Amino acid sequence: MKAEYVNSFYKATNDVFKLMLDLETHKENLVLVEEMVSSKDANVVLGVTGNLKGSVLFSFPRNMVLEMIKIMSGMEVDKIDSFASSALGEVANIIGGNALTVLSQNNYVCDIAPPQIFVGEYKSFSMATEKALKLSLNTSIGAFDIIMYLQPSS
Repeated sequence: MKAEYVNSFYKATNDVFKLMLDLETHKENLVLVEEMVSSKDANVVLGVTGNLKGSVLFSFPRNMVLEMIKIMSGMEVDKIDSFASSALGEVANIIGGNALTVLSQNNYVCDIAPPQIFVGEYKSFSMATEKALKLSLNTSIGAFDIIMYLQPSS
């Protein structure tokens, strides 16, 4: 997977977290994932089509999601309900759109599918039969992962 794919999602995530949540993101590590990926409590999957195809999984711990919702809405919530899920999906959608805008500057024309949100104790996800990259990020309210499986369309 090309560095420009990963960097576009990192830049978009960093920008959106700074703008919407007033949070800095810090890279923890970048690792190759060859099998199933472990999930956290709240997960959002974006499909990517066009010059690139694949999917991007955002995986967040419960407490981080609740704190994100509090920052965005000013409301205390104690569970990841439909409101929290919708807000989390929208954050991922904005990140995805911004990442594809960055990629378009490198002549990639892509679209994203509507986010799919999974909340609960899913132990693992299968991203694809190929290898994916997992970018772990840390913020002052928690750590989360972005797992990317993107490849050029044939």
